[in-house]
Amino acid sequence: MKCKIDFISTQLNRSFVVTKKNVKIYYLKGPVIVFGLLFPLFLFLAFMIGKSIPLKELLPGLIGMVTFFTATSVGPSIMPWETRSRTLERLAGCPITLWAILLGDIFSSFLFGLAISVIPLLLTLTLNIGLLNFIVLFLGLVLANFCFSVLSVLFSAYPPSDLPATVMMISSLVKFPLVFISGIFIPIQQIPSWGRIIASFSPLTYFTDLARRLILNNGYYPLILDFSMVVIFTLIFLVVTIKLHEKTFTKRIS
Repeated sequence: MKCKIDFISTQLNRSFVVTKKNVKIYYLKGPVIVFGLLFPLFLFLAFMIGKSIPLKELLPGLIGMVTFFTATSVGPSIMPWETRSRTLERLAGCPITLWAILLGDIFSSFLFGLAISVIPLLLTLTLNIGLLNFIVLFLGLVLANFCFSVLSVLFSAYPPSDLPATVMMISSLVKFPLVFISGIFIPIQQIPSWGRIIASFSPLTYFTDLARRLILNNGYYPLILDFSMVVIFTLIFLVVTIKLHEKTFTKRIS
């Protein structure tokens, strides 16, 4: 038992080394800046400009969109870049497991997403916007960032391409529909019943609903359900991510 705990602890330490390397290399890459910072900003401005909507009502959607885009901007491109630069082979030759490598990529995406998405959350304190519970909202933000970060690494699993543009295109085909069905722009209550059924399959739906409840006291799902579904999606994404990368990893380094 002690040997197993020591092994896991050692692998986690090596994951943090991978995270540190990724932070230094990938945070300033073009796709990360465009999809993680510029695109959600312009998308939100396009939605906001010309409409007389109070800032407080816009904040849940803003927090949800910024969290989703920033947390999913780094992860999809790390594995293709590693494959193209042949550094993945060096990692494979090190005493580190595949799940530890993937966890390092997830942590990289998580830290970037959390650092950016906490800004609109702090805006609620600066502008004295009343919240039902700031701590609960922050915990939801942390959990959602990790969930979306796992999803971002899942995007890079298949196909095992060494072209970041290919993976970013595939991830965009998934991310953009999720944004429009997840209550970012239209509250879940106002979506037709068939739309609510589709929205229930998106983790972003539950985080946006969580933010809407804690900021506007106008959520659709119970708060405990929002948290529970984000956790469930995280676990599902994590298992699928590891399984898919196990199948494609040999092709990447061959």
